[in-house]
Amino acid sequence: MQLTCNLFIPINKPSIHRLSFKPRFCYSTESNSVQSDSLKTLEWNSICKQLSAFTSTSMGSSAANNARLPVGLTPHHSQKLLDQTSAARLVPQQQLDFSGIHDLTDILSVSVSGKLLTVPELCTVRRTLSSARELFDTLRHLASVSNHSHRYSPLLEILQNCNFLMGLERRIEFCIDCNLLVILDRASEDLEIIRSERKRNIEILDSLLKEVSSQIFRAGGIDRPFITKRRSRMCVGIRASYRYLLPEGIVLNASSSGATYFMEPKEAIDLNNMEVRLSNSEAAEERAILSMLASEIANSKSEINYLLDKILEVDLAFARAAYAQWMNGVCPIFSLGTLEVCESVEKDNDISVVQDDDLTVNIEGMRHPLLLESSLENISDNVTLRSGNAAELGNGNGTMASKSASQGITDFPVPVDFKIRSGTRVVVISGPNTGGKTASMKTLGLASLMSKAGMHLPAKKSPKLPWFDLILVDIGDHQSLEQNLSTFSGHISRIRKFLEVASKQSLVLIDEIGSGTDPSEGVALSASILQYLREHVNLAVVTTHYADLSTMKEKDTCFENAAMEFSLETLQPTYRVLWGCTGDSNALSIAQSIGFDKNIIDHAQKWVEKLKPEQQQERRGMLYQSLQEEKNRLKAQAEKAASIHAEIMNVYSEIQGEAEDLDRRETMLMAKEAQQVQQELEDAKSQMEIVIQKFEKQLKDLGRNQLNSIIKESETAIASIVKAHTPAVGFPINDADRTTSYTPQFGEQVRVKGLGGKLATVVELLGDDETILVQYGKVKVRVKKNRIRAIPPSAKNPVTSSATHQGRQKPLNGKSRGNLEMNGGNDDSYYGPVVQTSKNTVDLRGMRLEEAAIHLEMAINASQPYSVLFVIHGMGTGAVKDRALAILQKHPRVTHFEPESPMNYGCTIARVK
Repeated sequence: MQLTCNLFIPINKPSIHRLSFKPRFCYSTESNSVQSDSLKTLEWNSICKQLSAFTSTSMGSSAANNARLPVGLTPHHSQKLLDQTSAARLVPQQQLDFSGIHDLTDILSVSVSGKLLTVPELCTVRRTLSSARELFDTLRHLASVSNHSHRYSPLLEILQNCNFLMGLERRIEFCIDCNLLVILDRASEDLEIIRSERKRNIEILDSLLKEVSSQIFRAGGIDRPFITKRRSRMCVGIRASYRYLLPEGIVLNASSSGATYFMEPKEAIDLNNMEVRLSNSEAAEERAILSMLASEIANSKSEINYLLDKILEVDLAFARAAYAQWMNGVCPIFSLGTLEVCESVEKDNDISVVQDDDLTVNIEGMRHPLLLESSLENISDNVTLRSGNAAELGNGNGTMASKSASQGITDFPVPVDFKIRSGTRVVVISGPNTGGKTASMKTLGLASLMSKAGMHLPAKKSPKLPWFDLILVDIGDHQSLEQNLSTFSGHISRIRKFLEVASKQSLVLIDEIGSGTDPSEGVALSASILQYLREHVNLAVVTTHYADLSTMKEKDTCFENAAMEFSLETLQPTYRVLWGCTGDSNALSIAQSIGFDKNIIDHAQKWVEKLKPEQQQERRGMLYQSLQEEKNRLKAQAEKAASIHAEIMNVYSEIQGEAEDLDRRETMLMAKEAQQVQQELEDAKSQMEIVIQKFEKQLKDLGRNQLNSIIKESETAIASIVKAHTPAVGFPINDADRTTSYTPQFGEQVRVKGLGGKLATVVELLGDDETILVQYGKVKVRVKKNRIRAIPPSAKNPVTSSATHQGRQKPLNGKSRGNLEMNGGNDDSYYGPVVQTSKNTVDLRGMRLEEAAIHLEMAINASQPYSVLFVIHGMGTGAVKDRALAILQKHPRVTHFEPESPMNYGCTIARVK
């Protein structure tokens, strides 16, 4: 079998640095696959995501979010991770700064490929090297001023042998100003000389162009002196018609309109050529400097990667410390039983352990970390809990004494105790469903895994447990249709893999062992599996409803029982584990306590007696007969269901045919109606066009005195056309029905009964008291819904003819006309209807100001007396509009004009005398 050395969590992304571990154990590919599935079952990814909230670098966050945390492959390695976590809890958070540390993986890849690095990328490298060195100096300073400097040694050892590349950092600092992100002149002698010559050349060129541009300005060749750059050459702006002012000058470019040229004077050609040469030389020298720095970074790739790996270790150590402080965790201790197993492998490792001959697993008040999150404060608010006072909590053995577990923590989740004596290899947990068996097993699995990864546990006192090389978990239904696995097949397949990869240092957790098959065979298979696990693993914990498995303790002292407590008074589980006890489902007790009939309980008790092992053969016969009867009954029901299904399908086919015919008929009717409506609309448009043409023709030929009669005749004709094409209302709606169904909307205008039919505006929607707040003028009043009437559509959008009908009578004598002129001509009744035609419209859009002014003057002068002129000036920049309004305001023939409104944007209506 091929062996590969790997962590439990495979590294999938090459951009994440490998932690600098040197594991001594190697696991097979099969072991890694089984272990990976177990970690998913334990929701290890969720634990890692919790930890990611406490990381300080992008590398640490990525490693935690992708579940690539270091997991100890030896007891010594796991103890080292725990010591780092305990040491990190002594350090005040505000003393450390990880903000300047960045992931340099991509930058290193670019430099190794031979490509140039940008100035910001070089500054990122320098800032990372400087921040890493300052981080190490801070840790050394804290250790030097502390009374217990040895407690910081686990952290100092991580960075002790790192090369912080101070030479590379200083070279980058010498060559680049990271504040301005520019290459400094001192980076090379050639660069300093080139920039000095270029500066002098630019000063001469700038002085020359300023003088030439001033001469052009004084000669009228440009509105103001203008110097610019075109095609990488300095030049001046000049009007095309004044090009002769620069004899032998070169035209580099022109404006979009062609009115302005950008020319290079003859005197500036040599200076511009020199500028181009110096600019190219400067760029080449800067590329050489960047290439030199990139080459140095590429040559230091291994040292930088090693340093980043160590910084990642430090970041994760402080993240584990903050995580432990957040959940009030305590450092676990690996029990002696593990060292006895590992003695042949770890003889040279000096690991401090606590001798305990009574218990190999002793954990008090352990809370499930994922369930614990909901009962604590937000993570971001608890990161600050880590402070310098944490040093007072140390006990001198790399562990931390816990605060009171009750501080800031509710009764959820229920803490679980694990008490497993030395020499126990198999623990059988029994008890009712929903009693907490599965959650307790997951908690034990996570406690073992977190200890291996150097995390403190949310428990009390000093939790003790063995170190396990593999944590194998089978919890849940592993049914797979793709792999043709039933519930039992998936369950057994996973257990088979466990038995193949498990060792004397492994932990096996199996939920509902042997379930999903015949109880008698399930008991036999489960007992055989537990006997095998007794001989081949460090510890196995299983849950079951088989009472026979709980009797194995009587024959073998390596077996132990445990039960989930259940309160018969409240009929609720307490989620406490009773070690050394045997539990039962309590189904009959629960049923009797809630008032089931005594005869039912007695009958069920007799069945319990029948299900005892000594009566298995008799029970099998009864079970077979019962199954045969059930089979015959189900067969008859299936035949009846098939007959009913056939009848239903026949009815369905008939209904579906009718529905398809209805859809076809509906489509035909809609098409016919649409065609008829379109034809009527075209007829109405044609009749109205005839009336309008007749009206315009009569308007030209007849005098002003007959205008009213012509308008009335046209309105009567149009009204008759509208009436002829308006559909009759089949079901009139009375006012009460309309009021009941009408609910006004915010900002809508309505009529209020009691205000004389005046218009009001809705300012507050319908409330629970069936009233609406409306505003009439400056007064707001709350009225009942039934006192509000909607405004008919005709009132909201009145026809133009009705609006223009008001006051269309002209003054009949000179007196009235004189009064009109005295009042400023604001009486619109003399001008007739405001109807826009091609003859009373002047369009100024797209014209220049002078051209627009001339057209407007001509249109006003050509207008008939007492006529209306529509001046279309558009929106644009507003220049044409301002000029038009100025002319209208001063012209003697214009009495007054109407400004723009939402109904005629870009158009002003003027009245002509």
